[in-house]
Amino acid sequence: MPVPNKPHTSLGRVLEALGDVLLEPVAVGRDTRRQLGGVVIHDPYEDTEFPAGAVVLGVGLRETDEIAKLLHTVGERGGAALVVRSPVSASKELVRAADSTGVALLGLAGGASWAQLAAILRTLLAEGDVGDVSPQSLGGMPSGDLFALANAVAALLDAPVTIEDRNSHVLAFSGRQDEADPSRVETILGRQVPERFTRQLEKEGVFERLYRDQRPVYVYPDGYDENIVMPRVAVAVRAGDEVLGSIWAAVDNELSEERTSALVDASKIVALHMLRLRAGTDVGRRLRADLVSTALEGGSGAPEAIARLGLLGQPTIVLAMGLLEAPDDDLRLVAERQRVADAFAMHLSAVQPRSAVALVGDVAYGIVPMPGNQGDWRERSVRVASTFLERTGRGAAAAIGVGPLALDGSGLRASRDGADRALRVLLANGGTKRMITAEDAHIEALLLELADLSAARGDVATGPIARLLAYDTKHQSQLVHTLRCWLDSFGDIGVASTAAYVHPSTFRYRLRRVAEVGGIDLDNPGDRFAAMVQLHLLARGEKHCRFERLDKARSLQPSERSGFLRRRVPS
Repeated sequence: MPVPNKPHTSLGRVLEALGDVLLEPVAVGRDTRRQLGGVVIHDPYEDTEFPAGAVVLGVGLRETDEIAKLLHTVGERGGAALVVRSPVSASKELVRAADSTGVALLGLAGGASWAQLAAILRTLLAEGDVGDVSPQSLGGMPSGDLFALANAVAALLDAPVTIEDRNSHVLAFSGRQDEADPSRVETILGRQVPERFTRQLEKEGVFERLYRDQRPVYVYPDGYDENIVMPRVAVAVRAGDEVLGSIWAAVDNELSEERTSALVDASKIVALHMLRLRAGTDVGRRLRADLVSTALEGGSGAPEAIARLGLLGQPTIVLAMGLLEAPDDDLRLVAERQRVADAFAMHLSAVQPRSAVALVGDVAYGIVPMPGNQGDWRERSVRVASTFLERTGRGAAAAIGVGPLALDGSGLRASRDGADRALRVLLANGGTKRMITAEDAHIEALLLELADLSAARGDVATGPIARLLAYDTKHQSQLVHTLRCWLDSFGDIGVASTAAYVHPSTFRYRLRRVAEVGGIDLDNPGDRFAAMVQLHLLARGEKHCRFERLDKARSLQPSERSGFLRRRVPS
């Protein structure tokens, strides 16, 4: 539930922090004290639930009548603000709609992405996530509010300020950024110092001096990009021997001794806030992971966990996400899992604000509410999962299993089991697919479980398959591979011979040897089924046949290709 009376949850607080660079007030009204409660991305084809005081991102809206209509919708559903892409003029129609609904209309600056805005708003809004253990203040500032702290440091230095982590990602920034140069604006819009600047700073040894010295380091614009006009002064943010990040100010001249001391002292306060944020984030993650895990287990503690997650009595689905490609280094693996899980949480919270996401062991689980019409839950859940995978691209190397619909909390365990089985199928298949539902993965999951049972009992191949394996081992032949290709191609000699990279006549000869050596009746459906099951239970790492009729004909001469797909049974 939202935490009341936090100063940084109001509309005015957001405009104060972001108004100079990211957000343009179009029609705000006089009351900017309204508390904000979440971020929602508008989807005209989705009935998205709004939390009270939501900030709605109107992606793709351009026409005045569309914006006015959405303002009324947001107002009816308790939203507080609507953000559309600038430029947008404050026409009489829009001002009238904003005034009548009480919804503030804001414009997002060109060059800034919606994902960046959503990330910044989530930092500012303090939605009261589970596990908020922050004290009221540190050094006179609300604990963890780096934006308020950046503004305080900017007031001490009389210069616009950014607070950055070790990777030059912008954690927070002060007002007055429009007084700096184009490179600072570019940094704010991208939430990261551009790579061409960081490379040059590394080359010049700036970071080495910054992390070594206790005093501030100056960087002058000479020799840098033409967009850097103003000098910079930076100081490292330390916790003991650990460098947490840095504070950067764009200045006209070198700081006085008094302001230099103020900057060094401010870095110590920033360190306290950054440590508190890190500790609070870790505690919050652990608590949320415990709640999500308890809810998914379905035991006696599940109802309370579901209620604390705000999901009691709601139809939901479970998404299970794992990594297809795991880094060799254990530390990198842990970091990559958490990184992708955080991106997954941000995506789901934008699509459905009441979603609960946690990394439990090796798998990131998302519990996603499915309000409204239950007849299309499958299409909606697939769209949620596939959209995330499309946005992250192959760089994330993630796969998602989609569980069945749980009408209430009692069905979460079954939905989690279905999502787990679907994810296992994806991981076993080596990334040929990146998303599958439990329903579509049902047969493949059963085969995996049958393979587990067979391995646990120490079963080995028997009957025809055992005889063919022994013959192949002794004579270095390909009879098992021949049988597999023939079965997988439904008896189509042309397709099977292409997959085996041999001439159809050679394949027919090998197939006759399969029947003779294995003692298998290829015309008998029962024998064929038994052989298929045993072949599936063999080592899953064995390379399977691939069947694409035209592309796989490269083993044949052009004059032989015209009729090689005609026959479907062995002669």
